[in-house]
This record gives sequence, structure tokens and C-alpha cells, in this order.
Amino acid sequence: MAINFKKKKAALVATLALGAVLAFGLAGCGAQSASSDKSAGSSDDKTITVAATPSPHAEILNNAVKPLLEKEGYTLEVKEFTDYVQPNTVTEEGEVDANYFQHITYLNNFNEEKGTHLVSVADVHYEPFGLYPGKTKSLDALPDGATVAVPNDATNEARALLLLQDAGLITLKDDAGINATRNDIVSYQKDLQLKEVEAATVPSIVADVDLACINGNYAIPAGFKTTDALATESATSLAAEAYANVLVVKDGNQDSDKIKALVKALTSDEVRTYINDTYAGAVVPVF
Repeated sequence: MAINFKKKKAALVATLALGAVLAFGLAGCGAQSASSDKSAGSSDDKTITVAATPSPHAEILNNAVKPLLEKEGYTLEVKEFTDYVQPNTVTEEGEVDANYFQHITYLNNFNEEKGTHLVSVADVHYEPFGLYPGKTKSLDALPDGATVAVPNDATNEARALLLLQDAGLITLKDDAGINATRNDIVSYQKDLQLKEVEAATVPSIVADVDLACINGNYAIPAGFKTTDALATESATSLAAEAYANVLVVKDGNQDSDKIKALVKALTSDEVRTYINDTYAGAVVPVF
């Protein structure tokens, strides 16, 4: 009987010990789950991460938007990228809350090609094309047979052609739009000769042509000012609508509190003033 009692006692102790271990393990899992749920909750998340290219996007975020968000209790973290693929990739994968670097046309093409689920939540600015003087210093002085440098890639050449039309130098087919090509030119003024070169090269040949159509991305670092341009894209132009730079999030996140706070700050009067004062027409707010 004593032996049986000892066996029963040992079995009881082992059972109690196993129960304690299981209880502790389950309690630990429960605590971990609760902690994970809390970290995923948007109400306690006051950090906003945005992927952006350095200029002007990261500059606008760091210098103008960050102080506004701090007043609302948010911390803005800007992650800079120098390519046009990674910012969308990390936004799709949830590594950042939003990105700010691209125009709406690029976003739409990216979604179609990559199968991503990214949406625009705000139009912010565009960087206008400018028609800059080379050997000819005014449109009135433009001679017959004048040479005009334009970018040779489809997107930028279309913008250049639309700008030349707005300046009264060519006429395009009515349905040409943002996909305009040289084949859409119906008539020329002054018998213009278009010289197609790489967009990045246009600023370097201005002195060799009568006029040059230069994208803002290349005009700024080359030292060209929009105030020197003979014509620029207007904020209400077709190009401004098609190439407005946008704030982008993954679909489903656009109604979160912190994204709403980010949109409010990025499209505020303070940011509009910062853009106008800092970039002097090279970057134009569209909000």
C-alpha cells in the first residue's frame, strides 16, 4: 500500500507540474498576442513613415510638413530613395505608410505593370516644363527655320509639344493629348525644326539651338530659373493634371487617422507658401 501511495503521490505531483507549465505557456502566448494586437492598433500609432525622393519631395516633408504634424502629436519619418521602384514596393509591402515622389500617370502605369494596389490620396504639386531661350531671346524674334530642342522620350516629348502648342508655335491634332507625338503636329509656325535629344542632355545644348524645352527636373540642377523661361506649363494645363505629383498609400489605408493628418498637413496653406517661396515657380502647388 505504501508503494502504491508513493506512486500516486508522484503521479499527482507530475500532473500538477505539467499543468503549471501549460498554464504559464498559455499565459505567455496570451500576453504576446495582446501585445501584438496593441502594436497593430492605429489609435496608439503616432509615427508616420513616408518614402520620398530627395528633392523637392523629402525637402518639403522635412522642412514644412514635419513641424505641422508635430503640433498634432505625430512623428514624421522620411525614408529617402533615389530610384522610382523601391518607394512603391515598400509601400505595397507595408514597410512605410505612404510615398511621395511620383506623378499620377506613373502610378497608374506602375499598378498595371506590377499588379500593386496603390492609390493616390492627394494631388500636391507639379514640376513644369519650360521653354527657354537659346540663340533666340524672345518668341517675337524667332526666325523662320528656327531649331527647337525637345526630349526624345515619349512622355517628355508629349509635354514639350503641348507646351509649344500653348506658346502658339505649333498646332496639334485635337485628340493628341498627353500622348502627342511629332505625327500629331498639324502645322508649324516659322517652319520650326525640332531637334530630339535625351531629356537630360537638353540643358547642355541650349546655346546651340534657338529654343529648348526643358523639364523642371533637369532645369533646376542646370541653373535655369522658370522666371527666365519664355513659356511654362500652367497649373491648369493638361500636363499639370496628368503629371501632378501625388501622395500615395496602399489601398485600404487611405482613411486611417494618420494618413488623414498627413494629407491635411501636406496640402496646407503653410506648405503652399513654403513651396512658392522656396522653388520660385520650379515646383508649383496644385492644391
